[in-house]
Amino acid sequence: MRSFPLPIALTVRLSPVIVLAAAGWALSSGPLAAPQAAEQKPTGTTGTQSAPASAPSATQVPKTYTAAPAPCDSITGKTVKSLVPGAKTAGKEIASTDAELRRTCSWNALKGYEYRWLDVSFEVLASDEAAAGSYRGRLEDRSGGGPVPGLGDEAYSVVDLATEDEQQTREGVVVARAANALVIVTYNGSDFESKKAPSTDEINKGAIKAAAEAVAALADGRG
Repeated sequence: MRSFPLPIALTVRLSPVIVLAAAGWALSSGPLAAPQAAEQKPTGTTGTQSAPASAPSATQVPKTYTAAPAPCDSITGKTVKSLVPGAKTAGKEIASTDAELRRTCSWNALKGYEYRWLDVSFEVLASDEAAAGSYRGRLEDRSGGGPVPGLGDEAYSVVDLATEDEQQTREGVVVARAANALVIVTYNGSDFESKKAPSTDEINKGAIKAAAEAVAALADGRG
């Protein structure tokens, strides 16, 4: 079998596979106006008028999601095998500074000359408004993609092609928002024999499939 040199940028991602080591990687609360009670002086009373009743305090809107689900359980084994042939279905959870609010799982494998990498991340924010702001911010520097209907409250998918040392890598990213939580899926692949990348359709559909399962896991409270 011939040896095919790997581009430097991909060597970093491939090293977990090649050396068999672990891979490392938006309160919506509009102002609640105090109702203006009509002041009426009690009949037959004299003296100082009693102070009007205090306005009721604003009620905090509860968060839909308070913690991120277990990311490695958010994708079925069947889907992992389909998207990342040769990868262990259990995946590898990446260390987080706040595991309740941010969690990520990664799967990657090199099977023959075909390489695939899948990341699924959950981020729980303080409110729907905060999540929506984060969602918009993540799309500011992206172009060429489009919305994904029916996925969470809003979702966007984009696929990019990168070439380094004549080796192509195609990567798809799906960002979905469900209430106060975000689901971010990254899926990419390369063929180190042909130096070509998988088709845009393959990568895009794979990323959306993983994102749909992750959003469903979030709604189910899985993990």
